[in-house]
Amino acid sequence: MRGSADKPRHSLHLASEHSDRVQISIASEGGSGTPVPDTSIEVDDVDAVYERATSMRCTIEYELTDEPWGVRRFFLLDPAGKLLSILAHKD
Repeated sequence: MRGSADKPRHSLHLASEHSDRVQISIASEGGSGTPVPDTSIEVDDVDAVYERATSMRCTIEYELTDEPWGVRRFFLLDPAGKLLSILAHKD
């Protein structure tokens, strides 16, 4: 992981050369001052998933947000108390 004082790196992304849908990310912080989630799940329509999660009264730990690095995401707690990041890359 490389970074600078102006823009420190807090994550490393490893992706398949055959499919951009397959990747593993290793993070030391969650970005935007958030904790590191236990798991991140990329979805096609993050707004629809957010609406469904709130209608099911899931515990939202980080509200739906457009992040400066090009993703729209929110965090929720699953029934076992694990922190999940639900995200979509913005076009």
